[in-house]
Amino acid sequence: MGRKERRKLSDKFKAGVAPEAIKGVKTLAELASQYQVHPNQISDWKKQLVSNVREIFGSVRKVA
Repeated sequence: MGRKERRKLSDKFKAGVAPEAIKGVKTLAELASQYQVHPNQISDWKKQLVSNVREIFGSVRKVA
């Protein structure tokens, strides 16, 4: 039996899902079900987005 070919998700798709995870309106499980991906994958995209934001804008500070 052959191996199942992996889906290749676009950067645009990932960039749309990651901010939703950061907003926290839906759980990772809900987002994963909605977009048909594993919750861990969304968590990874979220971490990548936060990491890259810090590289672009420097450390993120709270404004009082």
